[in-house]
Amino acid sequence: MTKVEVGTLGVLLDGTATSKAMRLEIAVGVKRLQAEKGVTPHLAAVLIGNSPASETYVAMKARMCERVGMLSSLHRLGDTCSQAEAEDLVSRLNANPEVSGILVQHPLPKHLHEPAILDCVTPAKDVDGISTGSLGALINGEPAFPSCTPAGIIELMERYGIAIEGKRAVVVGRSIILGKPVAMMLLNRNATVTICHSRTPNLADYTREADILVAAVGRAELITGSMIKRGSAVLDAGYNRVEGRQGDVGDVEFETARQVAGYITPVPGGVGPMTIAMLLRNTLRAAGGE
Repeated sequence: MTKVEVGTLGVLLDGTATSKAMRLEIAVGVKRLQAEKGVTPHLAAVLIGNSPASETYVAMKARMCERVGMLSSLHRLGDTCSQAEAEDLVSRLNANPEVSGILVQHPLPKHLHEPAILDCVTPAKDVDGISTGSLGALINGEPAFPSCTPAGIIELMERYGIAIEGKRAVVVGRSIILGKPVAMMLLNRNATVTICHSRTPNLADYTREADILVAAVGRAELITGSMIKRGSAVLDAGYNRVEGRQGDVGDVEFETARQVAGYITPVPGGVGPMTIAMLLRNTLRAAGGE
């Protein structure tokens, strides 16, 4: 846990450093699993189509698997594959005892029904945590692998000692892979949660009341410092491209927000690195490790 002086403003929640520490812990867990059970965790990635961004993400995940001592494999289908072909591939990976976890890289080509393909992943191997079964388990408070980006947000807060119980949390964004699950994770930790979105009128009326503010709506710098409660924790999960500007831009206007927030994630280097760390931890657990 990172120690921070009381009353400090603008403390950076360093996802890069935190995820590195997690990878070291995961590497130890992998070695222990190999020594005790003779098992090496294996993440199988399904890549459908020819998206350069998806190619980059899958390659990054493979490199991280290698760094912690895990196995990884890539299973490709063309962008004209049928629904049946995609579901059959996932089913074969489900049946392969050497595969610990399955990641279906999304988004998928538009002619495919993505939820049905994600739901083909057996819960025991759904290390991405975004199938209907995994999300339903989250709502019901049942054991399941948590969705990686929301879980990364929670992990980052916990490692910096940010209290959740009894706090007022506002989540700006309602996607099924981020906004909704992170709201449920906060609720399960006894925060009082409000979900807002891009069509919420008078958004600032809600965000100014938040002890914990999660920005996950996909609008560049939608939230400014004037919309933030002094001393709050601001978790920016937005990654936006803005014409004429270099690099990614978050949903929060960082420079004004850091003057007000108690804790804040940078973009990049905040929430993003935590996503892959949580994927690796889920894969280790799917293989029987801790």
